[in-house]
Amino acid sequence: MNISELFIRRPVTTVLLNLAIVLAGVIGYRSIPVAALPSYDTPVINVWAVLPGAGPETMASSVALPLEKQFQTIPGLNVISST
Repeated sequence: MNISELFIRRPVTTVLLNLAIVLAGVIGYRSIPVAALPSYDTPVINVWAVLPGAGPETMASSVALPLEKQFQTIPGLNVISST
C-alpha cells in the first residue's frame, strides 16, 4: 500500500490531516511578530559643511580635513569620505 492509496481509502483522515496542517500554519503565521513600519537604525551619517566663497583647496584644508580628524575619534567608524 503506497501513500496515495492510504489517503484515497481514508478520506476522513486525509481531511483531518489537511485541517491540522492549515491550522498549524494559521497559528504559526499569527504568532510571527510583524510591524507595518519596523524601526531600524541606519549606520550612515551625512555632514554638510558650507564655507561661502571658498575654493576647493580651502574647503579641503580648512573644513574637510579638521572634520575628518574629529570623526576619526569616533569608535566603530569604518569609512570616512569627503567630496
